[in-house]
This record gives sequence, structure tokens and C-alpha cells, in this order.
Amino acid sequence: MRIFSTGKQIGRTLKSAARLRTIVGVLVKNGFQPVVERVRLGRYIIRKMSSEIDTERYTVPERLRMSFEELGPTWVKFGQLLASRPDLIPGDFIREFKKLHDQVPGIPFAQIKRVLEQHFKRDLNEIFQSIDENPLAAASIAQVHKAVLRNGDEVVLKIQRPGIMQIIEEDVSVMLMLAGLIEKYVPELRAVNPVAMAEEFFKALELETNFVVEANNILRFQKNFADDPTIIIPRVYTEFSGTRVLVMEALKGTPLSKAHILRKEGKDLEGLAKAGLMAFFRMVFQHGFFHGDLHAGNIFLMPEDKIGMIDFGVVGRLTRRTQDVIAGMFVALANEDYEQLAYEYVEIAPHSEFVDIDEFARDLRELIAPYFGLTFKDVNVGKLLMRSSNVAAKHGLQLPSELMLLFKAIVTVEGMGRLLVDDFDALSHSLEFAREIVKAKYDPAHIAKDLAYVARDTTSLLYALPRQLKLLMRRMGSADHAWKLQIAELDEVKRSIETSSNIIFLGIVIGSLVVGAYIGLFLPNPAMFAGIPVYSGMGFGLAIFLGMMGFYNYFRK
Repeated sequence: MRIFSTGKQIGRTLKSAARLRTIVGVLVKNGFQPVVERVRLGRYIIRKMSSEIDTERYTVPERLRMSFEELGPTWVKFGQLLASRPDLIPGDFIREFKKLHDQVPGIPFAQIKRVLEQHFKRDLNEIFQSIDENPLAAASIAQVHKAVLRNGDEVVLKIQRPGIMQIIEEDVSVMLMLAGLIEKYVPELRAVNPVAMAEEFFKALELETNFVVEANNILRFQKNFADDPTIIIPRVYTEFSGTRVLVMEALKGTPLSKAHILRKEGKDLEGLAKAGLMAFFRMVFQHGFFHGDLHAGNIFLMPEDKIGMIDFGVVGRLTRRTQDVIAGMFVALANEDYEQLAYEYVEIAPHSEFVDIDEFARDLRELIAPYFGLTFKDVNVGKLLMRSSNVAAKHGLQLPSELMLLFKAIVTVEGMGRLLVDDFDALSHSLEFAREIVKAKYDPAHIAKDLAYVARDTTSLLYALPRQLKLLMRRMGSADHAWKLQIAELDEVKRSIETSSNIIFLGIVIGSLVVGAYIGLFLPNPAMFAGIPVYSGMGFGLAIFLGMMGFYNYFRK
């Protein structure tokens, strides 16, 4: 089931004005009434409201984080997405949004059972020997339970929370509408492209809430690691899985989050951390398809020291070009080549206007240089890359979402490594893969493949060029041909001209009324009311009324 067709269509078909009023109420309560009124949503404030918290005590990022927590799972996940985009939002907001967690209390098994019965459309006893009614984990979108199939296989059930899709649909509608209003009425935020950011979030959420997609992710990881017996990816029972229920093998192992147990058992924690990191970078540099949330709770030490992985709802996909750029970034970091690092950022940015490479490299040097002289084990590479993306944003570079997901994933994987080994050196291990990628970039076979792509594109261009030129000349020769010119910010200029014209017209009308009313004072034998000629009183009164309305509309805009 598709939740969203496109973000824009959902924005046009807003389903719940009541939900919008709730969201506006939460924002006003947390001190954002000026923002609500600025984006023309004041009419959704049902009664006179004021901030219920001390706006002097709490910062704007704190109040926004509290608003997201109160608004529920969709907004919490949106805040989590923003926390991974230091190239778009300031650091104080990043720090607050990192505090957002979607862990919620479990719901009664009776409700979960109804979801299972609706999904399977038959008696659950025909499929399961037993289902543990106590949840193994509970999050905002799904709840996890252990179970045993009729054939004796131990499985894990990931079940979508009842009613969650309706909440998400309503919130998605409102969020896109708010993004459009912010883009229209808050010009200083247009640079971060609120609508595009919201639509990116919708696409990610659509994938995360469709368990068929997650099942397919698991199957793809199984295929990618089919030749590696040390990596265990759980089996998916596709015959029992669907959009709302995912049935997969229960891994029998110890999660790396229980490092104290592994230490007591005398396990090689450094080797384990390195193996996990190598598996991750194999995903990045070889497969171009990586686990986006590989924290210690999602990695298990299995029998025979094999490594198992779970939770494949968030994944990243990388093109070969992106893989090459990421490898170049690692090598540039290791060599302290800040100019090359700057060029790699410019190379990967989807739309980058002129960037002063020298100044960009200088800013990167100021950020990174203090960490060198330290050993790599003292440097958190993921956080360094996240902070360097902030510097890139300062120079007008908006980075692709998959790169930011990768940086966040690196931070998570490094956290896993340091949980096991205090002085874990992630960068030196990652360079083993990165250097191989850079070396392969100049391999004759690799170059020949690139040349084949160039030749194919050139051939297509040569075939299409005469036809396109012919069409262009025909259009130019047409009697009604006209060039269409688009100027940035022209809409703002148009609105300013319209506003000025309205003010001038209103001024002329008011002036005419005042002059007419003044002349009425000297007419012979005028009709009087309260000692004032009626026509003069009406003229002055109407002029005052129109003037007040004009001032009100002007300041409201």
C-alpha cells in the first residue's frame, strides 16, 4: 500500500483541519505564535492562547524539540532526520534534535493480535505454535514479538502499530503545507529548501513504513553477503510477510551492546569491532548498499564467532561516482590534503554555483588540522565529516541525502567500535578499503568502462543533435515564437509592485474623499447631523475607515 503518491498531491488534499489546529496549538503553547502568524496560520488559533512555557528559560531549539516530542512519532522522526543534516540546520538545533527518541511504551497484545488477524485472515494457531505476548521491543511505528512457527522455527514478528498510518498521513499533509508556507513567507529559510526537505522525509518514511520494502532490503543483503560465511543475515519468511507484518528468523546470539558479557567470555573484542567495521565498509565501497543504523544493538555475535545483523528499515544507496568521491574524502583526510577534500565536496554536491576552493579548503583546515598530531584512534571520523559538511553548507553546497546518511552511519559504527575497544582506530581500517577504491579508479579496466559510457553518451548525443537543432530552428522561425525569460525573485518584485499600486490607489481614493468632504463644509444649506454636514461627515468617516483598513492590511503582510 502506498502511503503517499507525491508530497505535493498530499499537500493539496489536506485531510484533517483538526490535526492542523492541534499542531498550531502546540507551536503556540511552546512560544512560536509569531512564526504561526507570519505564515498566515493565525486563523487556526481557536481561542486566545499564549506561551505556556518560559521562553526566556528555554532556547528556540529546546522549544522546537519539545514541540516535536508532543506532536508524536511523525514529528519525532522528522527531528531525527534533521539531526543528521548539519549542512542544512545550525549546530544548536542538531544537538537538541539528537535527544529525540522514538521509544514508546508497548501497546496491549490484544491490539497487536487484531493486526495479525487482519493480516493473515485466518486463525493464528494455523501458523504459530506460540506468540510471546510481551514485546521484545516497542517503537513509534512498530512493535516486535517473538514467536514459534508450526514447523518449530523461532521467528521475530515486526508488527505495525494500529492506527499509525492515519496519524502519519494527516501529519504528512500538514507538514508539506507548512513547508510551502515557510518557503513563501519566510524568505530567509528558502536556502534550505523546506519543501524539498519535507518531500525527502516523506519518501524515507514511506519506505520505512512498508515492511515489504524492508523484506526486500534483507534479501538484497543476503545476496550481497552470500559468499561470506562469517556474516549472518536473518531469513525472511516472505510467504507470511506483508506491508504491516514482517516475519523473519530469530538470531541466536549476543548483541554487541552487551559488551560486558562478551568480555567475561573472553571474546576478541578488537577483532569483532574490526570485522563489523569491515562488513560496513564492504557495503559502502563494494555493494553501494549499506545499513543506515548499524549500532551495537543491531549487531550480534553468533556461534563460531560469526556476525549477525538485524533491522534493515533504513538503508543507503550509493552510485559508483559517489563511492569514488567518498573514497577520495577518506584518502584526503588521511593525507591532510584539504584542497582535495574541498574538490571532493564540490564534485558530489548536486547543484553548486561558484565556490572559492581556496577559502573552502582554508576553512576545512581550520576545522580538521587541530586533530592531527593526535593518533587516529582519538579522532571520531564520522563526527569530523559531519562537521565538515557544515563548512560545506557555509560555502553554499547542499549535499545529497545519501551522503549525510552515510556520515551518520559512520558515527554510529564508530560508536559501536568504541563501545568494544576504547582506542578503536576506525580511520586506519577504513583506509584499507578507500585506497583500494582509489587505486581501482585508475585501473585500465575501470578506465575502459568509463570510456565506454562516454562513447555511448556521445553517440546518443550525435544522433539526437540534428533533430533537436531542426526543432529549435522551426520554433525560432514560427511567427508566434517568443523567448521565455525567468528571473529569480521576480514574484517578490511583482508582489511589491502590486502592493505599491494598491497603496497609491487607496491614497487617491482617501484623498478624494477628504477633498470632497472638505468642500461639503461650504455648501449652502447642507443637511446637518450633530452640527456637521451629513455629506462631509460621511466622507471624513469613510476616509478614516479606509485608512485604518489600509494600515491594518499593510502591517499584517
